[in-house]
Amino acid sequence: MNLSVLGDLNWLAVVVATIAYFGLGAVWYAEYAFGRAYQRASGQDLSPPENKSAAAVAVPLLTCFVITLATAMVGRASNTDNVMEGLLLGLVVGIGIALPVRFVTGAYDMTKPAPMTFAVIGAGYHIVGLTLAGAILGLWI
Repeated sequence: MNLSVLGDLNWLAVVVATIAYFGLGAVWYAEYAFGRAYQRASGQDLSPPENKSAAAVAVPLLTCFVITLATAMVGRASNTDNVMEGLLLGLVVGIGIALPVRFVTGAYDMTKPAPMTFAVIGAGYHIVGLTLAGAILGLWI
């Protein structure tokens, strides 16, 4: 694979998959889903922030874009061309890359009150989000 694959990507698919992945985070980390447990596990204050900065949205959106772009590149290089192959691609990237990274950085962070809960919730988000993004990419790439 080389960087010429960037010219072969369906950029609309990358953008839509990024937005879906990022949007899942709004649901995943909402109070009614895993939000309160995640906040407790990370040691965050459970009261809503007074001044939420643009970086609080921009950084996660940018990271979702980068990992979706990388997944799209792998999908293109591996000739992923349907929803089922995209689901498998997203699942492989989620379990094979995001899960171990999240566990290494989360489970062993002893500054967190509940590091395993913190790691499981975060890894679960990335596995589901990448599977969703992979399905979208597989459909459109």
